[in-house]
Amino acid sequence: MNTTKIYDIIGIGIGPFNLGLAALSAPIADLNTLFLDQSDEFNWHPGLMLDEVTLQVPFMADLVTMADPASPYSFLNYMKLTGRLYKFYIRENFFIFRKEYNAYCKWVLGQLTNCLFSRQVVSVIYENAVYHVTARDIRSGDTNTWQTYKLVLGTGTSPYIPPAVKKKSLQDVIHTSQYLNHKDSLVQKQSVTIIGSGQSAAEIFQDLLPEVKKGMKLNWFTRSERFFPLENHTKLTLELTSPDYIDYFHNLPEMQRKDVLSRQGILFKGINADLINQIYNSLYAMDLSDEAHKVVLMANARLNDIQEEDESYLLSFLHIEQGKTFEINTDAVILATGYKYVEPDFLTGISNRIRRLDDGNYDVRRNYTIDEAGNEIFVQNAELHTHGISTPDLGMGAYRNSQIINQITGRTVYAVEQRIAFQSFSTSDLPVRLKSAVDLTL
Repeated sequence: MNTTKIYDIIGIGIGPFNLGLAALSAPIADLNTLFLDQSDEFNWHPGLMLDEVTLQVPFMADLVTMADPASPYSFLNYMKLTGRLYKFYIRENFFIFRKEYNAYCKWVLGQLTNCLFSRQVVSVIYENAVYHVTARDIRSGDTNTWQTYKLVLGTGTSPYIPPAVKKKSLQDVIHTSQYLNHKDSLVQKQSVTIIGSGQSAAEIFQDLLPEVKKGMKLNWFTRSERFFPLENHTKLTLELTSPDYIDYFHNLPEMQRKDVLSRQGILFKGINADLINQIYNSLYAMDLSDEAHKVVLMANARLNDIQEEDESYLLSFLHIEQGKTFEINTDAVILATGYKYVEPDFLTGISNRIRRLDDGNYDVRRNYTIDEAGNEIFVQNAELHTHGISTPDLGMGAYRNSQIINQITGRTVYAVEQRIAFQSFSTSDLPVRLKSAVDLTL
């Protein structure tokens, strides 16, 4: 079925960022929007929905607050209308539970009429000055085509599987994103090995530690040089997720941006320091009962290969600093190898309208567009290489969506802060007299 209505925006993918855009666009009378997702329902990282695990950003990083604190779709309004605001007030903690955030997002969805699930986009073409988006209804098999002036791509990132594993089909080798789906079988194993570092790896390691008392051998290997903490909770470092820093980073040459990003993993890929301390305390307590010997942790260990052996796996590693190889045997493997952006196949039909960098990545303009005209195709969480570490940050979602809405409507619907950082990132931001003094020293 083809629809004759032309939307102002069609968003493809309904994760937190496009859901935020749907919520912020809902009150705008002259903005017609539609959002499509192939999943049956919204469920944010269900395989990692561990009890009492919190977001790593304050509750104000909800879908709308940083754009419109008075929005009916704010987290605080959700808490008020569900009768939990005073409990939240007494808790005195800005960091909400991951389960709570997921429930909040579902609550927002329940009030929106512009989001459709079970719709897999199969093609996008451009004809007669509009984009034609065709999606298949996964439940019925029927196809529908909608038309729109603007696209917002929010298909997000996908679990990254290392080459040593991707080419094989291994039953008891899973990604962290599937952890809870497999936990019942994992706890029955005699040995489990976690590969990779970061918050998800640490959360799962801590979750499985009690199984060591029941006889499990638990290993944790990471290629990183150490189990490093997330270093984004100091205030001046947090300014790197500001509009000011995005301006600075985006203006750097392409190769310079790559170099900077290669050194910033510690700012958004590390482990919460409280969790690291909690893990150490757990290991210390286990040591008193002589159980810690069943646990192995090692950094500088890169996975080279994995071989299936009867009902177990032989893992081959390289110790990066020593240059030595070693092997271990394990019954199950959990890959904490992160996520990477995967370009959707449906873009093939409009590939000639998309700007590229020399390496093939999107050439994302400062206004989050990737089309040649610079005002038609916007991206969500696909611009790490051009906009820096604020890209996956939930706290910057409302800022990006404000920019998108303001550009599409041609007016300031949501005010956007222009200068929030106390520090200067570029010499062009320095006062005139200070710049002169700096020039004299060069």
